[in-house]
Amino acid sequence: MPVSASAIYFLNLRGDVLINRLYRDDVGGNMVDAFRTHIMQTKELGVCPVRQIGGCSFFYMKISNVYIVIVVSANANVACAFKFVVEAVALFKSYFGGAFDEDAIRNNFVLIYELLDEIMDFGYPQNLSPEILKLYITQEGVRSPFSSKAADKAVPNATLQVTGAVGWRREGLVYKKNEVFLDIVESVNLLMSSKGSVLRCDVTGKVLMKCFLSGMPDLKLGLNDKIGLEKESQLKSRPTKSGKTIELDDVTFHQCVNLTRFNAEKTVSFVPPDGEFELMKYRITEGVNLPFKVLPTIKELGRTRMEVNVKVKSVFSAKMFALGVVVKIPVPKQTAKTNFTVTSGKAKYNASIDCLVWKIRKFPGQTESTLSAEVELISTMTEKKSATKPPIQMEFQVPMFTASGLRVRFLKVWEKSGYNTVEWVRYITKAGSYEIRC
Repeated sequence: MPVSASAIYFLNLRGDVLINRLYRDDVGGNMVDAFRTHIMQTKELGVCPVRQIGGCSFFYMKISNVYIVIVVSANANVACAFKFVVEAVALFKSYFGGAFDEDAIRNNFVLIYELLDEIMDFGYPQNLSPEILKLYITQEGVRSPFSSKAADKAVPNATLQVTGAVGWRREGLVYKKNEVFLDIVESVNLLMSSKGSVLRCDVTGKVLMKCFLSGMPDLKLGLNDKIGLEKESQLKSRPTKSGKTIELDDVTFHQCVNLTRFNAEKTVSFVPPDGEFELMKYRITEGVNLPFKVLPTIKELGRTRMEVNVKVKSVFSAKMFALGVVVKIPVPKQTAKTNFTVTSGKAKYNASIDCLVWKIRKFPGQTESTLSAEVELISTMTEKKSATKPPIQMEFQVPMFTASGLRVRFLKVWEKSGYNTVEWVRYITKAGSYEIRC
């Protein structure tokens, strides 16, 4: 459900109204008095940003030394309301040279009223893109003398953006070399028991793009996801040779993606923004390929000695390698001395985090490395308590490897001028929460 705001108020820290705009007649003009009396004067501003008073809901947020209050008389989407406030403040800052405070509001009354009429219509949010609004609200705001941000230049020939067809990209872009960079970045989250059984495992991923393309191109991205390949084979009336397929969960897209076409054909089709942006996010819970296996063995030799052996195996292809591998092995706080033997990398005892830190700069695939350590403990008079040991933690980054198995099957670029495009695709897998219980 949209916000359906009845009114919006800008107040200073004393509760004085700096500026306000009434969008509906279902609330009275004394709403701001109710906000002062029941919220500001009772010192409950920091308790909850949503309050109900007399049949009306108040959504408020403090930005610098200004309170922005949205009054709603019916049920509304709270997340949408706060999203509107954040986007509106970003819009005001772009006009005011990066500043948004009481002085900036007092110096730009006329401009703020004009913007409020454009960004909300009868209580419903509209386009809040600074690039588009500056095309037809060309009035410059009174800039703060402390602002160092350069004024944004107006963009010509923007009929397409003003109509709302492609609000995230302007026309007239020209590049000598047309390139598209696509990165699939995944984070592996793992919790493994001391016996080697997986307790929890999932992969969260992002598809990041950087486009330097002329004109108004139309891109089509094909992945090896199961649903998309099945839909493609139905449309072509023949089986598709796809190899391994995966199932994507919790997929979210950038606003540039044509959702109608995605729902019908399961094809990621879009007109990209210029520069860098996040095309989509996803999650994988089945069929995760773990890049590393960790086999720990910790023996307690009496009250003052421990023996630690940790073996790390890389499961990915021998043609690949991991960078920046760090293994953190927890030890008791009363550790006094440690002796290490490692087959690769370097290890040391870090007393500030009570861990043996083992670092390997480059870890080839299909290999294994071992750490052996003798830990001497300070003898204590108190009886030893059996407490839960913290897990072993890993950090790493594996280029050209995806734990989910996601692959780009094709990336097609079409533009009416028919220029040639260079596409670059890269895969990166890193550790999110990679933990192994001792």
